Amino acid sequence: MASIRNRKPVHPGKLFKLDVMDELELSITETARRLGISRKHLSDFVNEKVPCSADMAQRIARATGTSMQSWLNMQAAVDVWD
Repeated sequence: MASIRNRKPVHPGKLFKLDVMDELELSITETARRLGISRKHLSDFVNEKVPCSADMAQRIARATGTSMQSWLNMQAAVDVWD
């Protein structure tokens, strides 16, 4: 039997900001430049206004040495909750 969640899963943008950007003391501008995306799009992502697309997941995975699938799974959990 599947377990029932009592709270909303963490948005991948929030996790990226807390675990990557804040830990490395990177600004939105610098991070966006490194990822090759607009500052506006990154800001919307970390502020949970846009979902983690396959393109974003791939860029983050490459930059952080993580798997693309892990970012997409986080987004899927948020989507299912919503």
